[in-house]
Amino acid sequence: MRKEGLLLAGTVTKGKTARKILSPFDGAVVAEVAQAEGEQLRLALEAAKDARTSIASLPPHRRAAILENAAARVQQEREFLAQLLVEEAGKPLALARIEADRCVETLLESARVARSAQARLLDLSGFPSGEGRWGLLRRVPVGVVVGITPFNFPLNLVAHKMAPAVAAGCPIILKPASQTPSPALHLGRILVEAGLPPEAISVLPCAGDAVQQLLEAPEVRLLTFTGSAAVGWNLKKQCWDKRVTLELGGNAAVIVEKDAGDPEVIAHRIALGAFAYAGQSCISVQRVLVAKELYQTMREALVAAAERFPTGNPTDSQVLCGPMISAYDAQRIVDWIESARTRGATLLTRFRREGSVVWPALLENVPHDHPLWCEEAFAPVAVLEPFEDFAEAIAKVNDSRFGLQCGVFTRDWGKIQQAWEGIEVGAVIANDIPSWRTDPMPYGGVKQSGFGREGPAWAFEEMTELRLLVLTKPPGA
Repeated sequence: MRKEGLLLAGTVTKGKTARKILSPFDGAVVAEVAQAEGEQLRLALEAAKDARTSIASLPPHRRAAILENAAARVQQEREFLAQLLVEEAGKPLALARIEADRCVETLLESARVARSAQARLLDLSGFPSGEGRWGLLRRVPVGVVVGITPFNFPLNLVAHKMAPAVAAGCPIILKPASQTPSPALHLGRILVEAGLPPEAISVLPCAGDAVQQLLEAPEVRLLTFTGSAAVGWNLKKQCWDKRVTLELGGNAAVIVEKDAGDPEVIAHRIALGAFAYAGQSCISVQRVLVAKELYQTMREALVAAAERFPTGNPTDSQVLCGPMISAYDAQRIVDWIESARTRGATLLTRFRREGSVVWPALLENVPHDHPLWCEEAFAPVAVLEPFEDFAEAIAKVNDSRFGLQCGVFTRDWGKIQQAWEGIEVGAVIANDIPSWRTDPMPYGGVKQSGFGREGPAWAFEEMTELRLLVLTKPPGA
């Protein structure tokens, strides 16, 4: 069993109490992690406040070098970090390795952003009041950042908070998810060893209500949160006088038009988007809308893809659908499926549950007011529904309080444009699943899915603010 301390101002520190972390797959104790309390949160705030000048004064090339050094270390520790994801998140090993690789890319992209930040020159003489005056516009660090991250991507989503903060010159205090703190603790340590001023980073596993102490501090200028909609919007209300970015939930849809292409290839992609990592992604495919002309063929292909989807022990390198994060969540989705069936839905797959492992489920005829359609399932389940025409498909996608991403399979460029114009999401993914993401892109949603964008270049803008210098000749010159 591993024992993990806090990372307090860049230094590994013991806590007065510790939390046992249990494997989502078999319930074994995999780690004992120190928990931060009031005094340690206060010390982290003091250190971050003091670090504002030291990290802000680092020239961009130094910040970039720190991130590049950290990326090299993550690459070296890839297997160790992947194993942490398997142990604490129940993430299948193949997907855990991919997450470690993506963390490297996030760090490298953040290094690029640090190097490319430039001032902008403005000619202010567009009106007589500005004649003879020029403006120099630069971005300066916003100050202390608090990041809160979820269990499902406990390495790469942590990197999406930490790395842009380093690029921007902001100290960061990060609260990782209670179930998956170790990857964040190790990434913080890697950044310090890569040259980051120690006082500029703290990683504090702690109770949810302890975060309030951080958010009430006037030194904290930005909260960046990834997690559930209910928690995120409540935090925004509390942080009325701070900057807030929210990356929240979704119930992503994919549209499959009659001219989409090979149904089996598309079904394979949709199954990957719906069932990989037990569907525990905010852009997991949850609603599959298929043109009526293709519906029966697509239905058969999707059922076949779901039935053969590799499910079970996350340590098996062939498995892609491992356990859900808890037995509670596994039972929740079983209850949702049974509830939908009592209301007329049809279960198309040989669905079953063993402990926290839930086998992929595909349903049709699900009522639109049922949670499987209108809420975030966060489970290996998808609902299938036909549509008559493309406008109807767009309307069904928009029949949601969420709006993260949507996939559209069609060879008709006009329909792609129609989707881009009409679907209420942060991104439309043409000819692929909504679960696709590359880390440099602007990522985020609309409606109840949050606001602001992640991706290092966009997070850098959230973590900096504009400062203008107006230039004119000295009097009498």
